[in-house]
Amino acid sequence: MATKEKKPKKTAVKEEGGVMLRIRVRAYENKILDASVKQIIDTALRHDAKVQGPVPLPTEIKKYTVNRSPFIYKNAREQFEIRTHKRLIDIVNPSAKTIEALTNLSLPSGVDIDVKMM
Repeated sequence: MATKEKKPKKTAVKEEGGVMLRIRVRAYENKILDASVKQIIDTALRHDAKVQGPVPLPTEIKKYTVNRSPFIYKNAREQFEIRTHKRLIDIVNPSAKTIEALTNLSLPSGVDIDVKMM
């Protein structure tokens, strides 16, 4: 019988002494979100930083149900939903110029950015 070799799991391993920026970008419209993610990646690559991503995260859907008429037609209801699209970008070992360029970046309104340094 042949023995099976186990493949090592692919995980993001942080290099010793290395710094990683984890950027989470959220927006209601996916076209604006993709444009701003492309702008972030282009800025990071221009300053010779290693970029991992963008990784699309699951879309968060919030649904709201509202009565159309508060008194007579109680069973008539309307439903509304808000979709929040998300992307994740990792920048490994960014230089000071890269971080400065990312902070000076102007993105369209409606785009929310969370930056963590790991």
